[in-house]
Amino acid sequence: MIKVMIERRIAPDMIESYEHAIKQTLRAILDAEGYISGSSLTDAKDAHHRVIITNWVSVEAWKRWKKSEDRQNVLNIIQPTLIDQEKITVWVS
Repeated sequence: MIKVMIERRIAPDMIESYEHAIKQTLRAILDAEGYISGSSLTDAKDAHHRVIITNWVSVEAWKRWKKSEDRQNVLNIIQPTLIDQEKITVWVS
């Protein structure tokens, strides 16, 4: 199993739009082959700083999702709500 951490900075006045987009992402990811589970976290000191942590059966499963049309569709919705590009870190144990 691997963990993927996606760190994002949300633009001012875009939190509601971001949260709507994340709900769409969660619906799409549930059907992704190799997806196990995930969490969405909000920085206690900065509501514009978000971290998503997902668990996958393998790096290959994550890469398939990362390149999938479903993920690209939800990224097209999420991207306009962000200040910077998302930062992705893959963790293995």
